[in-house]
Amino acid sequence: MTVTSDVRTTPGGDRSRPSPIGWQLPPFYCPITLTGDIHPRHAELERRALEWIDSYGLYPDATERAWGLATHSAEFSCRIIPHGEPEPLLVFMMWNYWAHAVDDWLDSGSNATATGKVVDTSIRLLRALEYPGSSMMPPSPYTDALHDLVGRTRAVLSPWQLRRFTDGVRDWLFASSWQTANAERGVMPSLNDFAAMAVSINGTRFSLTWGEVANGVDLPPDVQCSPAVQALTDAAGFLVGTDNDLFSYAKEDHLEIPEQNLINVIAHERGCTPAEALTEAVGLRDRTMTLYLRLRDQLAADGDPMMRRYLDTLGDYIAGCIVWQNNAPRFASPRNRNPLPVPGSSFHITYRDTPSDPSTDAPALPAIAWWWDQLTSPDAP
Repeated sequence: MTVTSDVRTTPGGDRSRPSPIGWQLPPFYCPITLTGDIHPRHAELERRALEWIDSYGLYPDATERAWGLATHSAEFSCRIIPHGEPEPLLVFMMWNYWAHAVDDWLDSGSNATATGKVVDTSIRLLRALEYPGSSMMPPSPYTDALHDLVGRTRAVLSPWQLRRFTDGVRDWLFASSWQTANAERGVMPSLNDFAAMAVSINGTRFSLTWGEVANGVDLPPDVQCSPAVQALTDAAGFLVGTDNDLFSYAKEDHLEIPEQNLINVIAHERGCTPAEALTEAVGLRDRTMTLYLRLRDQLAADGDPMMRRYLDTLGDYIAGCIVWQNNAPRFASPRNRNPLPVPGSSFHITYRDTPSDPSTDAPALPAIAWWWDQLTSPDAP
């Protein structure tokens, strides 16, 4: 796939409609080791995951299957967990394929999805996870696959890990309901409100539980729940969510009700175009990256091996997501412009060595400014 001017050239696709923010995304500031690592058993685990998908008929036809596989969920899983235990990683991979299959239906921008339906489905899904055999989900291939997933999940997670994963699922579904309610009311959230919900929208806790399990991370609860670790975790999720808003923007720019992402939120609040909002969005993202790096180094200073393992897990999550999304056809050759995913499609992103916004101060957003309060030496470079 090539980029000419502001139009993505896609064989057999729509070559006439540009992306409102441009196909060439701004360079990414990510001074985290970018080794390009992917789990050594990626091919085997992907094969097993796809066999599982097909055994339940998760996709109703070849076209839906092609778009389901275009998520590159196996690559996502194996890039953010490049060195973890394979069996938990496989279950996580299955969850990602399953979640992507229902995500388009739960998408906040869908005019056909009412808040009540999302909430009702969320309750039923959570009860199926917490109480196997509760039979609250209606019969469907998705339900059959979910019940199998629940069994696999409970077999590999300890009770504490299962509780944290369930809370992560609840957090993701809570954010989906919030976004759907906003769309149903025709409300674009304020920047502060969106920043408060960004980590939940992204499903950060849903994903990180599996990174911790596969990597053998077991922080004591008082450490895991400490303000500094929570701030760092939220900052990592905010970075991944913001990057996703960049990569997925063109995928959702056809919606009658604009998608609730960082760019559209800023454009609405400032009364400007998405292209004009892009600079502020990337600046906020880069300022958060600077905070993340400083807080990470602060937590690493005590030399605790388990903490360092957790910090590595967060770093893989951030850096791996960038590499994955750059080449995932779900984003690089979006469905609103192509009848089928385009093999080999890519954004051909670049990286930068310095943040686009060099400020080390907290942004004027009370919902996240507390992250900066966790720095023990706020004025340190």
